[in-house]
Amino acid sequence: MIAYIDGKLTYKDPTYVIIDVNGIGYQIKISLGTYSALPDGERCRLHTFLHIKEDAHTLYGFMTAAEKETFLHLISISGVGPNTGLMILSSLSVEEVQQAIVREDVRTIQHVKGIGAKTAQRIILELKDKMKKEVLLSDAGISGTGVSHNTNRAEALSALVTLGFAKNVAEKTLDSIIKREGGNLSVEELIKFALKSS
Repeated sequence: MIAYIDGKLTYKDPTYVIIDVNGIGYQIKISLGTYSALPDGERCRLHTFLHIKEDAHTLYGFMTAAEKETFLHLISISGVGPNTGLMILSSLSVEEVQQAIVREDVRTIQHVKGIGAKTAQRIILELKDKMKKEVLLSDAGISGTGVSHNTNRAEALSALVTLGFAKNVAEKTLDSIIKREGGNLSVEELIKFALKSS
């Protein structure tokens, strides 16, 4: 898995970029949000997701960890592929996606090209609880900068899952640690507390 790519931005288009890393050009599909945030012709770093199909290996890139996380949530829904996920994030900001899901606003999600009523309802049904939790955590001031930028929790969660924790158990453990200890813990502290409590 390629977690991020850091290099010189050599080509920029509203749908994809090419980043040169030591003489190798990586073509990466991006959302409009990432496109508008990218500097021209400068060094940049994108969080990436590698999608592998029989006939193609496609890199998707995101300016923020929050955008990548939202994308991964979206493509976990049956009927939402990476291109549709990118389309949603090109039409709506991360915050708008989260608010639409939390408020069960089917119409906002349905306005995205290629999303029908059933898919919009499925997205809301399956992601509502996850998004509510992320919005609550950020409202409680656990993440410094608005909705779902709680990267310490996200990083600790992914580390715990890699270490063999079940994702739902790890999420509950981290949430109770954050409630108990406060929101200013580092990734390492969160993981240590979680390992002690298991």
